[in-house]
Amino acid sequence: MSIKNVGKGLRCWAAVCGLVLGGLCLAGCRTQPHGKQVAESPAGGVTSSAGAVVTNSGNLEPEVLRVGDSLTVTFIDTPNVIPPFQEKIKEDGTITLTLNQSFRADGKTRGDLEKEIRARYVPDYFKYLTVTVTPDVSTRWYYLDGEVKTPSRQIYNSRTTVLKAIASAGGFTDFANKKKVKLTRVDGRTQTVNCVKALDKPSLDPEVYPGDKIHVPRRIW
Repeated sequence: MSIKNVGKGLRCWAAVCGLVLGGLCLAGCRTQPHGKQVAESPAGGVTSSAGAVVTNSGNLEPEVLRVGDSLTVTFIDTPNVIPPFQEKIKEDGTITLTLNQSFRADGKTRGDLEKEIRARYVPDYFKYLTVTVTPDVSTRWYYLDGEVKTPSRQIYNSRTTVLKAIASAGGFTDFANKKKVKLTRVDGRTQTVNCVKALDKPSLDPEVYPGDKIHVPRRIW
C-alpha cells in the first residue's frame, strides 16, 4: 500500500471517531446529573426524588403549617438545656413557647416560623440560639362517623368545612339528622352545626381542622 493511500485512510478514520464523540457529548447533555432524578408534576412543574414540588421557575413550593398541626420546637446552642416543646397549633393559629412567648404559626412555612422565633429571643434573651421546627405530618387527619355513607378517617390536605367534609364521605344517609351535626375539636370543645341552614348561609359552616371529629346523629322518628 502506498503512503498516499495510508494517509487517506487515517483521515477517514479520524473523521468517524469525531462523529462518534460528538454524538456521545450531545447524549450526555440531555441526561440529568447523578442523584437529581425528576418527574413531571400535574401542575406543570416537576417532582424531585425527595417528593418536593419544583415549579417551572425552579423554586421549591414550601409546605404551609395549619391549625391543628402538631409541632416539635427544639432550641439548641443555649446556656442551659431547654427541653423540646410539643405544641399543637391552636384554633387562633398560635403556639406558646419558653418564657411564655406566643407566636402565630398558621399560614407560615417552617423556615419563616424558625426565623421569627429566633428573632424574638436573640439577643434579648439568648446570645446564641438555633431553632428547629418539625411538624408531625401523621396528625393531619379528621374523622367522620355516624349517618354518613362512608364513615372514615380522612386525610387533611387542604382547608375544608363541615359540609365539604361530609361530602367527601359520600354525603348523608337517608336517616341523618342534618340539623344536629356534632363537631368536636382536638381540645374537646364541641359545637352543633345545622347543616340545613349552613347550605344557604356559609357563615354557619365551620372550618374543620386536623384532629377534629364530625358525628352525624340518627334521626328520631
